[in-house]
Amino acid sequence: MPKVRSIPQKSPPPQPTHSLLSQNPEACQTEACDLQSCLGKNTYTPEKCEHHLKRLYLCCQKMHKEGGDKAQSTACPQSNVVTRWLKDHP
Repeated sequence: MPKVRSIPQKSPPPQPTHSLLSQNPEACQTEACDLQSCLGKNTYTPEKCEHHLKRLYLCCQKMHKEGGDKAQSTACPQSNVVTRWLKDHP
């Protein structure tokens, strides 16, 4: 009886890898905590915390770009809010 050759199975193509940032509901949490700490220390001068707010919104912008409409985080506002704030604070 002749041997039957098995046809090698192709493995599925690799799925695109997305940063964990867009898949993590706690994305940008570190930046949000840093902002909160700064605001707590500077109660009467919140403008001293602008750089923390910008870092948070830049993180949120990256998350929204990577994850599209599905990206969410407890630390980030909606994409349109982030975009508008960054436009107003270059």
